[in-house]
Amino acid sequence: MNIVFAGTPEFAARALAALYEAGHSIPLVLTQPDRPAGRGMALQASPVKQLALARGSEVFQPVSLKDAEAQERVRQAGADVMVVAAYGLILPQSVLDMPRLGCLNIHASLLPRWRGAAPIHRAILAGDRQTGVCIMQMEAGLDTGPVLLSEALDIDARDTASSLHDKLAVQGARLIVDAIGRLPLPAVVQDVSGVTYAAKLDKGEAPLDWRRSAEELDRQVRAFNPFPGTTAVLDGAALKIWQAFPVEGNGVPGTVLAADKQGIVVACGSGALRLTELQKAGGKRLPVAQFLAGNGVAVGASFVLPKAS
Repeated sequence: MNIVFAGTPEFAARALAALYEAGHSIPLVLTQPDRPAGRGMALQASPVKQLALARGSEVFQPVSLKDAEAQERVRQAGADVMVVAAYGLILPQSVLDMPRLGCLNIHASLLPRWRGAAPIHRAILAGDRQTGVCIMQMEAGLDTGPVLLSEALDIDARDTASSLHDKLAVQGARLIVDAIGRLPLPAVVQDVSGVTYAAKLDKGEAPLDWRRSAEELDRQVRAFNPFPGTTAVLDGAALKIWQAFPVEGNGVPGTVLAADKQGIVVACGSGALRLTELQKAGGKRLPVAQFLAGNGVAVGASFVLPKAS
């Protein structure tokens, strides 16, 4: 197949690599413009751009696909099919109509559950037992198109957004190669009764509210790892909590019940949370034993309760 690929982060790069390895021709790759990153805030190419350049594809980085010049560049590629994965730009109907076999999207959820920007994080946060990948025929609506191929994946009890992302990236790469090799595939219309939306993560969601259950807070810590990380305040110091486990325990929410090399145990609305990896502002992520070696935490101390939303 002659494929135009559109994607930006590592999730998309995995799929692009699989399409190259399957022997498809990819004359044009679309990706987001280079962004400032790192401490020096130097412009950094996306993982997709880096891979595309290494494999000899032309790279196009428009700020929009709504203007005629950008659309003409895509049209000239003469794609049989366009593959889209975590691209970050809206594709106008005129672009969706260009490829002979349309545009296929790799979406990291079992549609219609978790349409939108952050399906991996929202699945963990909600306590879902399963997620997966759908290969969807794209329409103008947000993840509304019919599903051509799907496969479920169990969510492990200790999965973070990072670990689940990596599993789904591998799954998505395999499924898109399979789907393209079997086109045309029957299209299954999504059941609108099961629609949920995976809103983009907001840093305002990061604070841990100790009045909630330990199980909910455990899911929050895992869903927000690596971005944006969950936050808490103890003795005036802002902390990020990177790893925690629900345990038995009772007390006033936010109260430290124990603090040793096994963890800092904090009372929750029900149960308790054992914090095992923490980070002070400006510091490094540390296992709890190292954290406590440089930061005393007294039993009976209280984490700040955020304002109730």
